[in-house]
Amino acid sequence: MTVCAIEITTAAPFTIAADGSYAARLAGSGEARYPERWTLAGPEPYAVPLPLAQPEEADSEVQPLADGRVLIHRRVADRHAFALLYPTGGAGAGPRTGELALGSVVPGREGVRVSLLPPPPGGAAAYALASSVGGSAVWRVAGGPFGPVARIPGRCTGGVWLDRGGRMLALDREREGTVKAVAVDLGRGEATPLLQIADGSEDRLLFADPDSGLVLVRSDAAGEPRLGWGVLGSARPVRFPECLRGLPAVPFAVQPGRALMPETCGVAFRLEEGAGGWGDVALWRPADRRVFRLAAPAGWLGTGVWGADGRLRLPYSTSEVPCGIAGVAMPDAPPSPLRVEAPPTAAPAAPGAAPGAAPGAAAEPVPPRPVPLQQAPLRTAAP
Repeated sequence: MTVCAIEITTAAPFTIAADGSYAARLAGSGEARYPERWTLAGPEPYAVPLPLAQPEEADSEVQPLADGRVLIHRRVADRHAFALLYPTGGAGAGPRTGELALGSVVPGREGVRVSLLPPPPGGAAAYALASSVGGSAVWRVAGGPFGPVARIPGRCTGGVWLDRGGRMLALDREREGTVKAVAVDLGRGEATPLLQIADGSEDRLLFADPDSGLVLVRSDAAGEPRLGWGVLGSARPVRFPECLRGLPAVPFAVQPGRALMPETCGVAFRLEEGAGGWGDVALWRPADRRVFRLAAPAGWLGTGVWGADGRLRLPYSTSEVPCGIAGVAMPDAPPSPLRVEAPPTAAPAAPGAAPGAAPGAAAEPVPPRPVPLQQAPLRTAAP
């Protein structure tokens, strides 16, 4: 298998499977790095180191699968190698690490970036993105035949899953100096426009919740880069809340169990700091007009998962607690001020109304047609 690839990027230092069962990171420091798998599904988290005979390079990427194995992406000489790691019992010698090679991507020219995409729903497969100015390709690297499944003109970045089946993937594509989100059907290998708020604006998709339809975007359609939210398949406009304006935030988790109720979905953000670091946690709901800022636990690993019990679970690691989870709940929003409005006055009957119709009645209105998000209008007012 060959593809033009030379540059490797480092994903988030702590990656959680889509179902929240496992997580993986590259632990250690300096020249003594090794993969580490965390089990999150039980009552208490625990970590299992997965070292091999040689330490891993600092730019290696790891990602957990739903069966407990850990995918690793390494740069080996002039190629990108993918393998699965798993713990094995060593008789009398303690736990050992097994390795199953999957395949390699061989570089064809310089200037192509290769990185793992976020864990897909289901957790049985894994994908990588190889991108350059000349074009991009999505590769299946685990859970099926190794090789490209979609090719997209233009340089692509990002990666957000749009459905629960792991077939529809959103990427931010740069063409002719403008970035627009596109939807990639991995079953057909086709890309179609997804997000186009205004002509000439840069519109990136940051997060999507398939259950509620809530999507979070970053766009400069309002004159400056701002965080906004919308609903896939809805005629409602993309909105840019004032409380999110200027917030250096990256979404990483959304509250589950909010099917068809996007306004009530709690969203967790990682607040970015200087020098590529992160600081506190911000919590926000579209229905609220404020952001709750919470102090992150010491040793926070920069991400988390929202459980069905309504608590956000934040993994952390310190010298005293090398494998820990801190739970926080979404604060209650203060009640809105009470407003008393005068009852509406009766309007005259519309011309052509049926005899005996109520005052102000007209022909039965036609419900608004749901439109794709790229056709939705722009709205900058709160909420």
